Amino acid sequence: MWIKCCLIGLVLSLPALGVAQTEVQLATQFSDDIHVQDYFVSEKYDGIRAIWTGSKLITRKGNNIHAPKWFTEKLPNIWLDGELWTQHNDFANILSIVRKKQPIDQEWRQIKYMIFDAPDQERSMTFEQRYARYKRILEHLELPHVLPVQQFTVVDLPELYDQLNEYVASGAEGLMLHRKLAVFESGRTDNLLKLKPYVEKEAKVVAVLAGQGKYEHKMGSVLVEMPSGVRFKIGSGFSDQERENPPAVGSTIIFKHSGFTQRGIPRFAVFQRLRYATY
Repeated sequence: MWIKCCLIGLVLSLPALGVAQTEVQLATQFSDDIHVQDYFVSEKYDGIRAIWTGSKLITRKGNNIHAPKWFTEKLPNIWLDGELWTQHNDFANILSIVRKKQPIDQEWRQIKYMIFDAPDQERSMTFEQRYARYKRILEHLELPHVLPVQQFTVVDLPELYDQLNEYVASGAEGLMLHRKLAVFESGRTDNLLKLKPYVEKEAKVVAVLAGQGKYEHKMGSVLVEMPSGVRFKIGSGFSDQERENPPAVGSTIIFKHSGFTQRGIPRFAVFQRLRYATY
C-alpha cells in the first residue's frame, strides 16, 4: 500500500497517455557520423518485445501475451516498453515460453521483464527524463523479475566500440543508443539506434536443399530470396534439430552477414532464426 501511494505522484494511467497500445519506437541502424555523447547506451537484449499497457501484456503487434498473474499483478498502471528475456543466446526457449496460451509457472520463473522506456502523458519528457522516471518507479516496486535496463554514456567512438566488443564477448547481441534529449516518437526513428557487430536481414525460403556427407538425409542448406529479388543459399547457423526440421518453403528467416559481394549477395550469411509474424 505504501508503494502504491508513493507511485501516485510518479505515474499516469494508460487512458491519460492518449497513445495507441501498440505504438512503439523502432530503431534504425547505427551510423558513425553521430555524436555519441548525445546518446545513452545500453545492452541490446535478444528476447521478445513486450508492451505493458497498464492492464495487460501484449506484443508490439498487439497480440496478448499470456503471462501468469503473479508476473503482472504488481506492475504500475502506466505504459511500459521492454523485453522478455532469460539469458544470452536463449531466444528459442524464450519464444517457447511466451507463446503458450496456458502459461507454465515454472517456465515463467526464468523470465525477466527488462524495461527500456515508458512514454509520458504529453510526450514532452526527454528520454533522459523518462529513464530517470521509470527507473525510480521500478526501484520502488522492488520486483525481482522487472528490471530497468541500465543506461550508460561514452565519450567517443573508440570507447563505444570497446564497449560493443566487451558486451558481444559476454554473449550480448549488441548495443542500443537512445538520444538523451529525444521525446517519444512512434515508429521508425533515428532517436533510437542499434549497433551490432554484423548486419541482420530477412529473406524468404524458396527451396530446401538436401545435404551431403554428415548431413545426408537432412537439410544441407536453404535457397532464399531477399526483397530485392537476389537469391542465394544459406547453409550455416542451423542446429542438427533445425536441419531435421528445416524452415518451410514460404517462411521468412532472419540471417546475419558481413557486407555484400560485387553481385549483391550477402557475404558470410548465417541463419539466425525464423521470423514470427506475431512477435
